[in-house]
This record gives sequence, structure tokens and C-alpha cells, in this order.
Amino acid sequence: MNKKNGMILLMSACTILTLPACETTKEKMGLTRHTPDEFMVMKRAPLEMPDDMKSLPKPRPGLSRPQEVEATLQAKQAIMGGEVTKSVTPSGAEQKLLAKAGAQNTNNDIRTIVNKEAVDGEKDTRPVIKKLLNIGDDTPAATILDPTKEAERIQNNKKAGSPVTTGKTPTLQE
Repeated sequence: MNKKNGMILLMSACTILTLPACETTKEKMGLTRHTPDEFMVMKRAPLEMPDDMKSLPKPRPGLSRPQEVEATLQAKQAIMGGEVTKSVTPSGAEQKLLAKAGAQNTNNDIRTIVNKEAVDGEKDTRPVIKKLLNIGDDTPAATILDPTKEAERIQNNKKAGSPVTTGKTPTLQE
């Protein structure tokens, strides 16, 4: 074996030995393990076979399974423990805690209110410090010219032989 072939063989051996160290190469070769995300797994209700086949309701495509528990209810069950229904009323201890915290008058439609405030907040273009501290006036710092009226004013000044700066500059706010 000559020196050139030996060098090529050594370079290819080094490449083959270091290639599996690359993460993407491992994935392409199928050497990585793919485990399911435990937060994305939802429990499905078991299939049930009734004793009397005649009592089965007619299937209606598109409807959810009646024995299926919604994902939000599953999350509440996991956090609160026990059986949770859709209309959760606070227990006596929770009501006392809410009363001591001063939260007797809670609004059940808070999500809609928060979303509306977020949309309204996007329309407010004041600087953050003015929004938070409610300081300063809300008048714009610059005035916007009305281009058509300004062009007419300049043309009229030129025809009259007066300086271009003569007269009031028209703005869009007027």
C-alpha cells in the first residue's frame, strides 16, 4: 500500500468514526430514541359494550364521544384531585379564603375582559411611562401637513409674488 492510499484510508476511517458524534447524523441513521412527550398525552375513555345492543343511540358524525372527558377537566382533575365537574363551586374553606382575600365579587367573564383590554392596549400609542404614570399631555409632538392645501398655498404665494413662507401652513388636524 502506498503512502497516498494509506492517507485516504486513514482520513475515511477518522470520518466514519467521528460522524456518529453529530446529532443530525445520529437522527438520520436512526440511532436516537424518540420518547413521547408526557405533556401531550391525553387519556382516552375506554370503549364500552352495552348489554343490550338495541339501547345504543344512533351515531352522529362529528360529535364528541359522551364518555370522553375534556382536556381542561382532565387537567383540573390532575391538579385538584378527585372528580371535577364542569360547574365547580368552591368548597366552604375556599369560600372563606376568598372572603378573607376580599374576592367576594369575582367576575366569571374575566378572560373576555382581559382580551378586550389587550386589544385596546395595542391601540394606545403613548409611551409606556405615560401609560403607567399617566403623566404629560397626549397631544402629538409633530403636526402633519395637508399636502394638497400646502401646494395650493405655495402656488398662490408664487402667483402673488409674496414669499413662500407667507400664510398659515395647513395641517391635517384642522
